[in-house]
Amino acid sequence: MVFIADKWVDYELIDSGDGMKLERWGDVILARPDPQAIWKPQTKKAWDRADAVYHRSKSGGGSWEYLRKIPEKWTITYGDLKFYVEPTGFKHTGLFPEQAANWDYCRELISASVKAGNGAPRVLNLFGYTGAATVACAAAGAKVCHVDAAKGMVTRARENVELSGLGSAEVRYIVDDAFKFVGRELRRGNTYEGIIMDPPSYGRGPGGEVWKLEDNIYEFVETCAGLLSDKALFFILNSYTTGFSPVVTENMLSVILKKRFGGNVVAGDLCLKGTGGGLLLPCGATARWER
Repeated sequence: MVFIADKWVDYELIDSGDGMKLERWGDVILARPDPQAIWKPQTKKAWDRADAVYHRSKSGGGSWEYLRKIPEKWTITYGDLKFYVEPTGFKHTGLFPEQAANWDYCRELISASVKAGNGAPRVLNLFGYTGAATVACAAAGAKVCHVDAAKGMVTRARENVELSGLGSAEVRYIVDDAFKFVGRELRRGNTYEGIIMDPPSYGRGPGGEVWKLEDNIYEFVETCAGLLSDKALFFILNSYTTGFSPVVTENMLSVILKKRFGGNVVAGDLCLKGTGGGLLLPCGATARWER
């Protein structure tokens, strides 16, 4: 299955190829590396429009080459949601536009539950980054717990929530290791109706040990499943690890969740569609369990 984030107005994948992608973020055009884009660009002239290009370094990392003056950070919108965009030294911008397909999915389920008179569902956003999913869930009426180990990311998440006019929404901002936090929540007996997991390919466990997604993710998903309430609505597992098939994430959620809750699991590639040549750019895998 393919999930295409095709409702954007302020964002556009103009073209991709030769290991790069050309994107419009509002009025700013950026060219960034993307290892999946192994084909040739479809609209070569469009690349001359880039305001900034990110160049990888052979020694690791990289840097931006600014061809025109651009703001340090700026705002883009997705429907009624607003987010800050800011190029970083690690090629990222603070937003993963392909995840809009999941934002819409979460909002639909949460809104339906609220309208059905079930109250505000509690949603746990683990590895929450700059909080785009947190903003989407809060806008739909959920009580959100946003967790990330980086203080700067949690600060930006709060800024994005406020930028979208949701400063009064019930959002908890937690700067903590995801493993440690989940363990404490289990001991406290707290539960959630929705869980969103966006783990990195590599990370550190509660004891400081380095962990790899494929070696540790099953046990962690199994642990997190213990936080779902009997009225659980959804569980989303994202993966940006190259070569990690959507079937793997689908199987994990099926084995862990369907025995307890029933429901259905679907999985596929999150994609963006280029407006130049019309090619789909795969941007990661996602699996969704829904009651």
